[in-house]
Amino acid sequence: MAATVELITVVVTILGLGVAAQVISDRFRVPSVMLLILAGVAVGPEGLGIITPNIFGEALPAIVGLSVAIIVFEGAFHLHLEHLRESPRETLRLVTLGAVISLAGTAIAVRYALDAPWDVALLVGSLLVATGPTVITPITNVVPVRNRVATTLETEGVVNDVTAAILSIVMFEYVLLETRGLPTLVREFGVRFGVGVLVGSIVAGIVWYLLHHVRLSVENAPQNARLIVLIASLVMYGGAEQIASEAGIAAVAAGGFILGNTDLPYRDAVERFKGDITLLVIAFIFITLASLLSLGDLLALGIGGVIVVIAVAGVIRPALVMLCTRGGSLTLNERLYVSAIGPRGIIPASVATLFALEIQPQNPQVATTLVGTVFLVIFVTVVFEGGLARHLAQALDVIPMRTIIIGGGRVGRALAERLEERDEDVVIIDNDEQAVEGLRADGFSVRHDDGASQDVLEAVGAGNAKVVAAATGEDDVNLLIAQLAKNTFDVETVVARVNQPGNVDAFEDLDVEAISAGMSVAWSMDNVIERPAISRWMTELGRTGDVQEVEVTTDTIAGKTVSELMIDIPEDCHLALLSRDEVNQLPHPEDTIEHGDHLTFIGRTEAVRQAIEHCTG
Repeated sequence: MAATVELITVVVTILGLGVAAQVISDRFRVPSVMLLILAGVAVGPEGLGIITPNIFGEALPAIVGLSVAIIVFEGAFHLHLEHLRESPRETLRLVTLGAVISLAGTAIAVRYALDAPWDVALLVGSLLVATGPTVITPITNVVPVRNRVATTLETEGVVNDVTAAILSIVMFEYVLLETRGLPTLVREFGVRFGVGVLVGSIVAGIVWYLLHHVRLSVENAPQNARLIVLIASLVMYGGAEQIASEAGIAAVAAGGFILGNTDLPYRDAVERFKGDITLLVIAFIFITLASLLSLGDLLALGIGGVIVVIAVAGVIRPALVMLCTRGGSLTLNERLYVSAIGPRGIIPASVATLFALEIQPQNPQVATTLVGTVFLVIFVTVVFEGGLARHLAQALDVIPMRTIIIGGGRVGRALAERLEERDEDVVIIDNDEQAVEGLRADGFSVRHDDGASQDVLEAVGAGNAKVVAAATGEDDVNLLIAQLAKNTFDVETVVARVNQPGNVDAFEDLDVEAISAGMSVAWSMDNVIERPAISRWMTELGRTGDVQEVEVTTDTIAGKTVSELMIDIPEDCHLALLSRDEVNQLPHPEDTIEHGDHLTFIGRTEAVRQAIEHCTG
């Protein structure tokens, strides 16, 4: 009875701390993994002593294994092909060449800094390939960096989670097998990997068939679908493990990827449910594993452990990122930010512990080195990189004032094209899957979702948006979007397409810039009739010329006269308008420019761009 009460106390403590960590994480905008590690240490033997190594007995490996199965399945389920297509091309190099560099570099550091055998060093290196969505996503959720940066980090994390899990199988077999010849290693890995992929594919196929062709209860269909997918992930893992040990990880990776890229019914319900389950599993496994971590194991690594951490986070990570992103779309500051953000997470922690539990009876020294090194790297990278992520992003200026366009039709697409030509950070939201696919194929950053949802707007960074443009074909939807942008997110500029002229007043009452579709066409036609030269020139904008307005924000401009400013900007650019306190005036050479003035430049595209950069620093 006492053992039962103790176990209940442990489970309630772990889950309670996990939920508390998530709530605190959301409140203070810090990665939850950092809090989970600290919570685990606090309730472990060297803290309050609530959780001890023997509390779960011989069931711990099974618990860890099933937890890993759910986490890997979740990561693979979200590894969508369209996300891979949307990622910058350098992401492919990060998850291939970068993974190889990470493995080799980490292995070399462990080998010489800790004097570990090569097989153990390679095992540690394979585990620390993973950055992982469980630590990356919380960071990108609270630090709204540019889309291409967030997509690069998240895609790398999802792919490398699965890559590290499978790579670690290879090296684990190498450590365990008595016959360590390369042919034996390749054969054993091939068998396990093949069994895993086969089992995962078969179970995924059965799940797809059940959800598509078997009539589920109408009232409980989403719930039944969620349960079927959850049980399927465990069946994949357990079935593969029954056939060949260590094949379960490959099975859930394959099955999750297949189901994640099919037209799965009730997908939204499944993803929400699986996300909640995964959060609980991560909390359980992270707190449990952190509680089993001995301070003595970390101290035993000595200066060698410190060298490994510095090598992994301060040398290997920056080197592989700078090499793999060279010549790509990321700017130097963005590359530096990606270099600095590479925290390790749940996959290295859980898989390392799973392997250590099996190695412990034969070789306790190897088990200690494995767990100690992996957890030391995880702890330092999560605490420092997660905690400093926002400060780094601000210092490197990779948090954009982004433009969000809701509606990816002709109007939304044309607006996005013009804004991106001026190097604006643009996100398009549309609920039409076909339109989303077309936009994504053309290289736009687009999200398939309901743009009138507060949660969706928050997820794409409306709180940090400079402009929200409601460009759908429905005025009531545009009005709701405008209300959310103005009242909930306090966006500076909200512009809305108004399809029915009678609805303009409703938008203007919200202090929203209302663009009447009918009047816009009439104005354009009137320009062609009355001002043909200007009309033709306006049509050519974006090809040879541009008109831009910029706010004066630097001391180098404020205090200068217009004539002094004109000396500093290119000859092919002219100051057309000076606006102060919402009053527009033609600029005179002796006018003095002040902080907060809005300057409108007209001229050739590159010249206008240089003038704007000069005025904003």
